Amino acid sequence: MKFKIIQKSGKYHFEGTSETEHHTYTDASPDIGGTNKAMRPMEMVLMALGSCSSIDIVYLMDKQRQQMDDIEIEIEAKRRDIAPKVFTDVHLHFKLFGQIDHKKADRAVRISVEKQCSVAEMLKPNVNISHSFEIIER
Repeated sequence: MKFKIIQKSGKYHFEGTSETEHHTYTDASPDIGGTNKAMRPMEMVLMALGSCSSIDIVYLMDKQRQQMDDIEIEIEAKRRDIAPKVFTDVHLHFKLFGQIDHKKADRAVRISVEKQCSVAEMLKPNVNISHSFEIIER
C-alpha cells in the first residue's frame, strides 16, 4: 500500500493520494497555525475506525440475510491530556435501520469490533474500545 502526501495551501494543509488515486485532506487546528480546511489526523483515525467497522457490519448482515436499510455510527473518544495526546477510550454506537434480528445484529457488531476490523485491531493494544447498537425499524 502506498500513499503520497503533499503540502497544499497553508503551512499545515495536506493532500493525501492513495495508489488507487483517491484523495483526502488534513489540516491542523487554528490554535497552532492551521487553516481549518480539513479534518485533523486524529479525527481521520476515528473516521477510519467507524468506516472499517461499518463495512464489516454491512458485509456480515448481508451474509446473515438481514435486510438492513441503513447504518449510522456515533463515535465518542477520549484522549490523554499530555502529548502525545493519544486516544485512551473510544465508544462506537451503531444505529442499524430495518427489520433486523437482534441476535444477528449483535453477532455482526461483536465480530466486527472485537475481531475483524483491522483499524480496531491496530488501536486495541492501547485503546479501550467499547460498542453498543440499536435497531431502528422503519
